Amino acid sequence: MFSKKILWGSLIALVLLTGTSAVTLAQMPAHSSEQTSQFQSIEQPLSLKVGVAIAGLALIGLELWWFLVYKSPES
Repeated sequence: MFSKKILWGSLIALVLLTGTSAVTLAQMPAHSSEQTSQFQSIEQPLSLKVGVAIAGLALIGLELWWFLVYKSPES
């Protein structure tokens, strides 16, 4: 099916492509009429954003490993 070399290469490429240093932040324009809306933007610390991204990538890697690489012990 897939060799380990191809799997690891794909995972590394995915990390490199998604982990670019150019971060784009989408911000809502600050109008006085929109400031009274129900939802407000909450700025999260960069360390939290990075931690959540790393945890997500680790879970994706774990799923790929489970379904593509892991071989259950034969009974």
